[in-house]
Amino acid sequence: MEQTTQLNEHHKQEYPPMHTCEHIINRTMVNLFGCGRAVSAHIERKKSKLDFALPQAPTEEDIARIETTVNEVIARHLPVTTEFTTQEDAAGRFDLKRLPEGASDTVRVVHVGDYDECLCIGLHVENTSEIGTFKIISHDYKDGIFRMRFKLV
Repeated sequence: MEQTTQLNEHHKQEYPPMHTCEHIINRTMVNLFGCGRAVSAHIERKKSKLDFALPQAPTEEDIARIETTVNEVIARHLPVTTEFTTQEDAAGRFDLKRLPEGASDTVRVVHVGDYDECLCIGLHVENTSEIGTFKIISHDYKDGIFRMRFKLV
């Protein structure tokens, strides 16, 4: 008897290039600043924003380095793949606190090549070559939160 995987419903319409870019930005911020993934996200087709908890405001050089690094990763033409695992197996690899109450035991892990992996039920491109160019359009820092607004061109 074949068993089917039961996942949580996903109702939000997403723009796959922007959503996949969010994964790359998150990993870049973790790598460059040692912070956690975004504490808040608003991802849309035309422009998006992410908030990160940081002990101090990034410098203009840091902002340029974020943009350069994200675009270098996009230019690597990495495959975007998924795997399914149980919450129990994912517990050692991921922070499960963001899972919704009553989340299914089976979770989906999205890989952006060898650069990033995280739990996600969203829509993604198949390869980073489909994303475009990442551009930070504005940023600010207040009360320990760095907010960046960005678009894809």
